[in-house]
Amino acid sequence: MNWPKATLVNMLTVTIGSLLGLWLKQFFSEDIQAIVFQAVGLGTLLIGIKMALRLPEGYLLIFMFSLIIGAIFGQWIRVDLIFTELSDGLKLWIGNSDSQFSEGLITAFLLFCVGSMTIVGALEEGLQNKRELLYVKSMLDGFSSIALASTYGIGVWFSIIPMLIFQGGMTMFAYKLKHIFSKNVQDSLSAVGGVLIIGISILLLKLGEISLENLLPSLVMICIFAYYYEKYEVRKKLKSV
Repeated sequence: MNWPKATLVNMLTVTIGSLLGLWLKQFFSEDIQAIVFQAVGLGTLLIGIKMALRLPEGYLLIFMFSLIIGAIFGQWIRVDLIFTELSDGLKLWIGNSDSQFSEGLITAFLLFCVGSMTIVGALEEGLQNKRELLYVKSMLDGFSSIALASTYGIGVWFSIIPMLIFQGGMTMFAYKLKHIFSKNVQDSLSAVGGVLIIGISILLLKLGEISLENLLPSLVMICIFAYYYEKYEVRKKLKSV
């Protein structure tokens, strides 16, 4: 089992970027903070669209079904309340009263951990000890965290906790996970993640209200449905031969 060294580097770059963003935030007036929100929102929208367009051909129904089932499941178990309790516990532990703590944590987690670069990089490190991709990602996340922390606050920094669990865990268990994350599954996951990131941009631009927390189970659903759909397609092709 390989230790997630590249993820630790990623956590360090996000920490440095977040601290720099928090330091810059104190110099921003309300007008500057508002325009930063809009700039981050527009940039996030582009990232989300590019990720969403990775959806493989023929996977649209799987994509929609995953979003709907994930949303129902998330609302049923009230993921938003779970996140609220966890973030309130973290805020109490660190003595912070920032109202945007949860939003910052969730936004940063989605941007940093949901995408093909995360999955491929984590599997490459776990299976082949290749860390170049995650090192590139670490640099990008470090710069992104500056803008995010200046917008959302310290919650962005604490996204390193789910990053360690999700990205680091994928590296450590890469051998068991490699057969699940085929290219189609990776692209399907990126597509759902992209739609959730578009949801972040809608919130940042104040275009509407979206319960992103309760949509998070869609990320699990798309992995399951895309994996079994791909197996079904393979069996169907073999029967037709």
